[in-house]
Amino acid sequence: MAGEVWAVIHTIFDILAAVASLGVTAFCYRWRLRDAAQRIEHAGAGYVLTLVLGAAVGGYGLGSLNMVLSGQPMVARSIVGALAGAILAIEVFKWSRGLKGSTGLIFVPAFATTVVVGRWGCFLSGLEDETHGTPTTLSWGVDLGDGILRHPVQLYESFAMAAFLAVALVLIGKRNPWFMRNGFYALVLFYTVQRFFWEFLKPYGAVIGPFNLFHLVCVGLALYALIMMRGNQGKHERAST
Repeated sequence: MAGEVWAVIHTIFDILAAVASLGVTAFCYRWRLRDAAQRIEHAGAGYVLTLVLGAAVGGYGLGSLNMVLSGQPMVARSIVGALAGAILAIEVFKWSRGLKGSTGLIFVPAFATTVVVGRWGCFLSGLEDETHGTPTTLSWGVDLGDGILRHPVQLYESFAMAAFLAVALVLIGKRNPWFMRNGFYALVLFYTVQRFFWEFLKPYGAVIGPFNLFHLVCVGLALYALIMMRGNQGKHERAST
């Protein structure tokens, strides 16, 4: 029965997250990001298919591998895995088509919204979701049903991405030149840095020293974001001279 309740709760919040992310994307598209989406529209259906397949393979592949490494073999999905899979797939797609520059700005509000809403589903699903935090003595620790106070790590992530989303919407509204060029990479960097720290508060199996699989994925994604932002800055400086 508990497993069935958990599944229903997670499904409800997955749907809410999808609806909310679609809504904020439609709003931002009409408001400020119509031009940013044109490059995706020109790339055609192949771009979208590649994105979806990459996210699915990365999400379920790395999510399930993490559980195996944690001694709990099961099919699982991970949003950071989906992000990594989508990025890798799209970068290969862009390379094969000769597409240059970032195409991800339109996805920034959607991804942040998905995390903000979706992590509440993870939190309300309790221990069954396998995303719970480690025990804590802090006053805001939460008992998820086993009598142990734990870090509400899902909510840490939700609140962090809510703050990012608020700042991102302000910068998009102002058409901030730096953010319009680097918004997606800023999202990747912020998400992976905050996620890296929250991973220390999760009971996943270590791979290298104290670091679990998602620590390593976050480091790789953060480096990717920094490299791409540096490349964008170089192009911008050359274009300005």
